Amino acid sequence: MNTPIIFKKKRYIIPLLIIVALIILRLMLPFLVKKHVNKVLADIPGYYGQVEDIDISLIRGAYVIDNLYLNKVNATSQVPFLNFKKTDISVEWKSLFKGEIVSEIIMNSPEIIYVFEDQSEDANESDLEDWSKALTDLVPIDINNLEIHDGKFAFVEVTAEPTIDLHLDKVELSMSNLRNVVDKSVKLPSTVHASAISVGEGNFTLDGKMNIIKKIPDMDISFSLENATVTALNDFTNHYASIDFDKGDFNVFSEIAIADGYLKGYVKPILKDAILIGKEDGFLETLWEGFVGFFKFVLKNQKVNTLATKVPLEGDLNTVNSKVWPTITNIFKNAWVDAFKNVIDNDIDFKDAENGADEKEKKQQKK
Repeated sequence: MNTPIIFKKKRYIIPLLIIVALIILRLMLPFLVKKHVNKVLADIPGYYGQVEDIDISLIRGAYVIDNLYLNKVNATSQVPFLNFKKTDISVEWKSLFKGEIVSEIIMNSPEIIYVFEDQSEDANESDLEDWSKALTDLVPIDINNLEIHDGKFAFVEVTAEPTIDLHLDKVELSMSNLRNVVDKSVKLPSTVHASAISVGEGNFTLDGKMNIIKKIPDMDISFSLENATVTALNDFTNHYASIDFDKGDFNVFSEIAIADGYLKGYVKPILKDAILIGKEDGFLETLWEGFVGFFKFVLKNQKVNTLATKVPLEGDLNTVNSKVWPTITNIFKNAWVDAFKNVIDNDIDFKDAENGADEKEKKQQKK
């Protein structure tokens, strides 16, 4: 007579145990994931790091990392190399309808600060591979979309007097379709756009298309830095060239295309309305700045008061070098023929890099 009652109890007990087990697993999951992430960070050679907390959202298929920190073990400063305040990693649901399982990452207020003294002493390519691969491994599935909001990238030299701090603030970046789940026939399927405020309150923008699935990514990008106050660079120029500026604007324009490992592009720096010599400088400093100022005067375009050159870049990615003579020629072209316009020239595209790659291949075949 008691047998049916026992079976009835089992009918409820087993599902109840499963529910309790799932609840316990859900409660433990953030601690387990946090332990795993901290272990990955601790195992990066030459670095140490940790995360403060991890939140799990099973409904979204996501987890959020709070305050990820990474620095060199032998760092002399206390400035963190990586400091990511909030990183949201989730499944990109719209790609599931295309039969692809990929992820998207949204980073809020991330900071990457390269302290020269901490990084340069024993820095090598394997260091970059170690920490970048470790961070990528924290994402269980391929990344398709990446967003950065209110980021900061900086180069700092602490021992310089005064301290050199070159930075981009308020970085907004979006990279989409990185795993090419939209159109397999497109050569450059991924898009990238970025904006930021530079040292000297300049406006930085970057736009382009890429294919990062390849071992050496193909790309066609352009970027510009406009109207940065050149006096903000005085700490840098004083330290490395013993010159400073009283006034002026600094601009940089560039286009770069890469196809099959072959690069073609240019970098075009422009100084506008720049004045060098300061009133309180010593005699030797004034003499040096006067010497530099003389050549600045000779080589600048007198009509629009600009000093500019255009540095061409071309070749195999392993041996990319700027060309000296075209650079010198362009200085005089700007000075005495025609001032470079303060815009991106739009004379480099992906086809240029493809042609360069084809010519390289033909030369190798002839050999």
